[in-house]
Amino acid sequence: MARVLMFGRLADVAGWRERSIAAASLVALTAALSAEDPALGEALAAPGVKVAVDQALVSGDVPLADGSEVAFLPPMSGG
Repeated sequence: MARVLMFGRLADVAGWRERSIAAASLVALTAALSAEDPALGEALAAPGVKVAVDQALVSGDVPLADGSEVAFLPPMSGG
């Protein structure tokens, strides 16, 4: 199971900040979240959303190990 964290606006859309979800890869995890909650899937696919796996920013698909931490980060603003 991966520990999934949502931050900022993404947590508001999801209605939760932390959950454990079984998934073998980042693409599978995102697909499962999107199937469960289409509004969350749309928010995760928005431009500027970043993903960190085990505290390292990633892009594309990456495998997830049992106990991986996956954080979805909303676009940042400011100066």
